This record gives sequence, C-alpha cells and structure tokens, in this order.
Amino acid sequence: MTEEEISAILDKAHACVESECAVDDVDMLIAELKDQQKVLNTRLENIMNVVAHLQHANEQKERKREDVRAIVKDMLRVFTSSNGKFAIGFKGDIGDGPTTAYDALPPKPWKGAP
Repeated sequence: MTEEEISAILDKAHACVESECAVDDVDMLIAELKDQQKVLNTRLENIMNVVAHLQHANEQKERKREDVRAIVKDMLRVFTSSNGKFAIGFKGDIGDGPTTAYDALPPKPWKGAP
C-alpha cells in the first residue's frame, strides 16, 4: 500500500475515534477498507503468479537463465522502493505521466461486418 492509501484509512479511523463513530463515518471507513482489500487481493494474485512462473522457470532441467532473468526484470518493473521505504506498486507514470492504451498505441483499422 502506498503512504497515501494508508494515510486515507488512518485519517478515516482517527476521525471516527475522535467523533462519536457515527454510522456514516463507519460506513465510509468500511468502504475505504473494502476498496483497499480489492486492491491488495489483486496485488497478491499478481505476486503469486510471479512466484509460480519464477519457480517453474527455475526448476527446469534445462534451466534457461534468460527466462529467469526476464521474469525477475518484470518483477522489478512492478515493484520499486524509494527513499528506503516499503516497496510500492508501479503506477505507470513514465514520461509525461500515465496514458491509456488508446493514447499510446495507434488504433487498429475498423472492419465492418462481413
């Protein structure tokens, strides 16, 4: 989780504790926690897939060093640590910032129904 994500959860929790923990405050905290749960489950699934691919590539009798190196490089692109803090997910900010696939790639020509 990024510092901003953790901070958002902690801010909502502190607001609840300092107030009377109104139903709306608790509902907002629950919604924030559920959103983060979805994000973390997706990240965990991605990590589990990387581990499986890396184990499979590393256990081959004819182990291909380049395959293992490519998987590790992919993992490094996904995770980065900055300022000595915990690793965070790659946000896709390259150059002028994040772009969609439509912006980054030329669209394929449209073909009508045959």
